[in-house]
Amino acid sequence: MNVTRADIKSFDTVARNPGLDFDLDWVYSVAVNRSAVERRAKTLPGRRSVKKQWQAAWLLKAVRCIDLTTLSGDDTPGRVKRLCAKARSPVRADILSALGLADASFHTGAVCVYHNMIATAQEALAGTDIPIATVSTGFPAGQTPFELKIMEIERSVTAGAHEIDIVISRELALTGNWSALYEEVKAYRKACGNAHLKTILATGELMTLRNVARASIVCMMAGADFIKTSTGKEPVNATLPVALVMTRMIREYWDRTGYAIGFKPAGGISSARDVLQYQFLIREELGPRWLEPDLFRVGASSLLSDIERQLEHNVSGSYAAYHRLAMG
Repeated sequence: MNVTRADIKSFDTVARNPGLDFDLDWVYSVAVNRSAVERRAKTLPGRRSVKKQWQAAWLLKAVRCIDLTTLSGDDTPGRVKRLCAKARSPVRADILSALGLADASFHTGAVCVYHNMIATAQEALAGTDIPIATVSTGFPAGQTPFELKIMEIERSVTAGAHEIDIVISRELALTGNWSALYEEVKAYRKACGNAHLKTILATGELMTLRNVARASIVCMMAGADFIKTSTGKEPVNATLPVALVMTRMIREYWDRTGYAIGFKPAGGISSARDVLQYQFLIREELGPRWLEPDLFRVGASSLLSDIERQLEHNVSGSYAAYHRLAMG
């Protein structure tokens, strides 16, 4: 399929990726020039910046793409309710008013919680169209029996999750068992039904950028709606080199099939400066259409507070204390 860059910029709706038959030749054809990737990623922050009058617009767009997340062992219904309240009103009303958005409907891209907090999130988000995402398949390690992983997905979908963030079995990528990885993710996609499937590659544990690239292609072949960098629990999470490789694979998949796959960096993205770098990368590699919430998400918890401080500085010239922008 011959797809131009103009096509990438102009399409309005995203047809859901149905997946493809497994193509091992395609997987083995994928190669990565590590030095070129690292050189390109290193130069991006220095070559791209946003003038002050446009920075607020970029940051507001980033807020709409945040999967506001709490995935802690001490999560409580109260914490999840506060998180959902913040998702509904992620930026203080006076800041939005100063930016000319007083009457705008404005919220985060989703709320991401563990399975047992889905009902609490449903109640707290009633009357909104904010999706509920949940992690599954033995998150974060993925070291549970396959049958339990499928059951976990099915139960989360039945409970009301709109998006399922699964973890792949890293050993399948590390040992080059790509056909088994394909079958695994394909089964996850089937279990999701109408819920969107976000596949977490745990890139910090895949050892090489080539493994990241091949795992990305395999997951998209199997029907993934999004590919995601990390669980946020690995020693190394989202990085610009990894993001560059994954977005290049998304572009290759689009070029070959015409199906647009979303991208979600997660883990370690805690400042406005961080998220702007990922936005610049996506703008250059995939085009502006990929900066919308149906194709771009950022897994984060503390990021929103820093963005809100930057927005206040934009309108007032001073930074707010963090306690004025607290999550709860």
